[in-house]
This record gives sequence, C-alpha cells and structure tokens, in this order.
Amino acid sequence: MADVKITLKKSLIGRPQNQIATAKALGLTKIRSSVVKTESDAITGMVNTIAHLVDVEEVK
Repeated sequence: MADVKITLKKSLIGRPQNQIATAKALGLTKIRSSVVKTESDAITGMVNTIAHLVDVEEVK
C-alpha cells in the first residue's frame, strides 16, 4: 500500500457533522493542515466522504 498526503483546503464551518467528524478522525483540524496516512479501504472511504474539502497526493 502507498502512502497518501491529505491536506484540508476548505473550512469545516457550516459542514454536516459527519464531515467534521471524518476530518477530525483523519487528524485534520485547521485549513492547510496535512497528514500522511497509509492508503487503505478505510482511509479511501473517509477521503471520499470529504473529497470536496481536501487535496490528496501520493507520497513516494
């Protein structure tokens, strides 16, 4: 499995509670905060839930 860098690009203010909880579970708290996670089905599902709020890059 590859690693992915997930960066929060939009604010969580005014978003549904499930999207806020998903971002917090990934470790994203502030705009432009980033985390590196190992790609898995669970991480992919979480990213798909908030895809409009984040940028995802593959890390080598």
